[in-house]
Amino acid sequence: MSWHDCAEADCRFTAADIDPIETVVVPRAHDVGGFEVRRALPSREKRLVGPFVFFDQMGPGEFLLGRGLDVRPHPHIGLATVTYLFRGEILHRDSLGTALAIRPGAVNWMTAGRGIAHSERTPPALRAGTSELFGIQAWVALPKAHEETPPAFAHHPEEAMPLIEADGVRARVIAGELWGARSPVPTLGDMIYADVALTVPTDQRRVLEALRKVPYGRTVSVEKLVGLAGFDTDSEEDRRTVETALRENPVPLFVPDHRVRDGPSAAPPAIEQRLRSVEGL
Repeated sequence: MSWHDCAEADCRFTAADIDPIETVVVPRAHDVGGFEVRRALPSREKRLVGPFVFFDQMGPGEFLLGRGLDVRPHPHIGLATVTYLFRGEILHRDSLGTALAIRPGAVNWMTAGRGIAHSERTPPALRAGTSELFGIQAWVALPKAHEETPPAFAHHPEEAMPLIEADGVRARVIAGELWGARSPVPTLGDMIYADVALTVPTDQRRVLEALRKVPYGRTVSVEKLVGLAGFDTDSEEDRRTVETALRENPVPLFVPDHRVRDGPSAAPPAIEQRLRSVEGL
């Protein structure tokens, strides 16, 4: 416990003293089971974030006729793996006897504990044609008291996962608790893991989706963004639509409005300046 001997509360820090960006991690490409993934954790800059010690983005990508993901049987110990898909399908098998396909919106949570082996493959039926795959697999460190817990596997379908819609965003709670909604996934420690998407009006969403495609370390003008979003660059109304979308961006850290050099930003000024500094803009 700490204390400060004064009559009035006294904060010794201002917003300018606090760095809103702790670390920037650029994911590295790896081959996993014949498919390229982008690995953000672990990295040289950051070994873990909260309980997350491993974070792979799978795709988005497409398999040609007869091809698919082929992650052969391999062991895990002392952690949990969590798989979540946006597109495609993966067949999970493990040493507990589980054989189950995961599809978009569902969650596979596998507690390795004292030891488990599993494989992940594209189902045979999907190899008869082309197929897509896009998703996230993360590893979660177990609390020390549970590192030797018996292995277990839990599958939760899309309809069982809490869905929250408010303020221009939609969030599906994958694990833990967010905004009063708790996921049914049986974690052994406190955490928050959610899939957050934009639900702003369609015309504004076009702007923000176009903005997400602006590369790291690059900037665009408002006029350029008008064209990237498919609007008329000579229309004042379309320009106002773009500026409104930037000003009302519900997730400025994830949709990088700081990359628009002559437009408004929904991020607080200190964060906007720091983001630009990090990217050298």
